Amino acid sequence: MRPATATATAVTTIIGAGAAAVAAGRYASDAALKATPGRPLPADRRVTVHATAAGQVTLTRSFTALRPGTYGLAGHGVHAVVGPVVEGAEASADTVVRRLERVVEGVLEPGDKVRLTPELHRGDPGSALGLEYREVEIPGELGGLPAWWVPGDRDTWVITAHGLGATRAHPMNLMGFLNGQHLPVLDIAYRGDAGAPRPADGLGHLGASEWRDLDAAMRFAVRYGARDVILYGWSTGASMALHAAVNSPLRDRVSGLVLDSPVLDWQTTLRALAAARGVPAALLPLAVRAAQGRTGMSAAPLLDASLAAALPAPTLVVHGPDDTIAPWQPSRELAARRPDLVTLHAVPQAPHASMWNADPGRYEETLRRFLTPLM
Repeated sequence: MRPATATATAVTTIIGAGAAAVAAGRYASDAALKATPGRPLPADRRVTVHATAAGQVTLTRSFTALRPGTYGLAGHGVHAVVGPVVEGAEASADTVVRRLERVVEGVLEPGDKVRLTPELHRGDPGSALGLEYREVEIPGELGGLPAWWVPGDRDTWVITAHGLGATRAHPMNLMGFLNGQHLPVLDIAYRGDAGAPRPADGLGHLGASEWRDLDAAMRFAVRYGARDVILYGWSTGASMALHAAVNSPLRDRVSGLVLDSPVLDWQTTLRALAAARGVPAALLPLAVRAAQGRTGMSAAPLLDASLAAALPAPTLVVHGPDDTIAPWQPSRELAARRPDLVTLHAVPQAPHASMWNADPGRYEETLRRFLTPLM
């Protein structure tokens, strides 16, 4: 082979390999950057409905089906709510019986493929919970942001932000409890959600840009009577809350933060989501580099960005060792760095953003104790 031909062949091979690597990195990073709100995360495993009876549903036995607590059960055209495993119920070696609380939508039939989800409710705070509420629109950086506002007697407002794979229906799990504390609640949809503006690049930024929509909600709350705000986020919504508490011009109005399953190291979360989608381990570093190049996100975890030192208010972190999407070690580090402000409540046997679901009563009592001095 002539030298010129050999050189051209080598260059073509390198370019081809480089293009393949870029394409592979983009595909792998899509697991996190293009996670559609309301669609299951790739780590969520389906189970089969084997039978239903009065107040009971039989599911394929798995670690997922055996989770303690209360969950939504979502499938094609159906949504139900299931409680704990029924002790002593008759089941085969490969099935498990859970308490069936109610069917919210559709009909639950044997053979249905369903997923356990932290979202219990469908609809809105009125139809789902019987709460007085109002549809409002928050002027945001990219356009109008739809939100539910549930009034309360206090002038401290709670502003909620859902996380990965969820919608603004997720905070409704706690809305009845918060309403019982007489706290107004502003539950927002943000960029990329249904009814909200799409980001220009069409990608999620794991809280790094979305926090500006939470900042817009803070301005809305103050404009309409809030003296203080408590920022309450799940998953990437918790990351948004941290960014807003430190960077918002209204950060002095933040009287508290509640962070459920916070994504404090986006690279670890991106790798976990890509791996759950089946991306080979060798491509995971490419996914991280592709995500950084596509979004401009900082390579540093939130803890390395001095957010811990800049925390402005008491913070409750609710997280657990079984979260495989946002590992809880960074939450432990955050609590260790700021013991003066941060309380860590550990929840075992709870998957990502499902800390309430695992033990609703204990979760709400912990939350009540934290919120009482802030009201």
